Amino acid sequence: MDKKPRNWKEKLHEVIYEADTPAGKWFDIILLIAILASIVLVMLESVESFDNKHHDFLNISEWVITILFSIEYILRIVTIQKPSKYIFSFYGVIDFLSTIPKYLSLFFVGSHSLVALRALRLLRVFRVLKVSRYIGESNQLIKALNASKAKIGVFLYFVLIICIILGSVMYFIEGADNGFTSIPRSIYWSIVTLTTVGYGDIAPQTPLGQFIASITVIIGYAIIAIPTGIVSSEMTKKKIELNTQSCPNCSYDGHKDDAEFCYHCGTKLN
Repeated sequence: MDKKPRNWKEKLHEVIYEADTPAGKWFDIILLIAILASIVLVMLESVESFDNKHHDFLNISEWVITILFSIEYILRIVTIQKPSKYIFSFYGVIDFLSTIPKYLSLFFVGSHSLVALRALRLLRVFRVLKVSRYIGESNQLIKALNASKAKIGVFLYFVLIICIILGSVMYFIEGADNGFTSIPRSIYWSIVTLTTVGYGDIAPQTPLGQFIASITVIIGYAIIAIPTGIVSSEMTKKKIELNTQSCPNCSYDGHKDDAEFCYHCGTKLN
């Protein structure tokens, strides 16, 4: 039996939502360039001297990119069977918030301050990265972080206890005369020292306090490596190869290579 010919919506959906075809890859490459260009424009616009000299160019360029993103946003809604699935999804909200500021500037005075929301477009890069052959690696990292959240949570609780203990000890050793005016401020010092940031706004003055500070820094280096080991152990587990196949009904895109139906809603995939 011959396959049923696909209509224009199905073909356009494959180009916009997926990256397994040449057209889909080119679409994502062009979208990636537009996103990076828009971020550069946002940064240049924040430089007052540059904005005063090239304001018209920046304004026209931003309008061109905003219109392109608006067309893309509308097409994403049109080509999916359940538009609300995209509109209220994480990327749908990001797309809307990063596009609307330029339009608001036409109607509301002072809305220019919202241009910073355009920087949210940078988050869209994670979706566009599906064009890369390393999509499996990014999915593996997300799964590893999700599988490690309980262990990392326990670890962070342990680190918090250490910070409270060290902060309390330093408060009694150094005292207010050396800048440790309270236990919360001393805990702040222990967090800064344990993470090896070391702002230097508070520093121990007594020999015992300096000795404890040295031990704290050494502990900090050891602690930094623990979350890395936890996530790495999860990443060494068997990988599941995923593709960029996106469901035309609900936009779910976490399918295996041999999937024929959507894991989320059961719709037959293109």
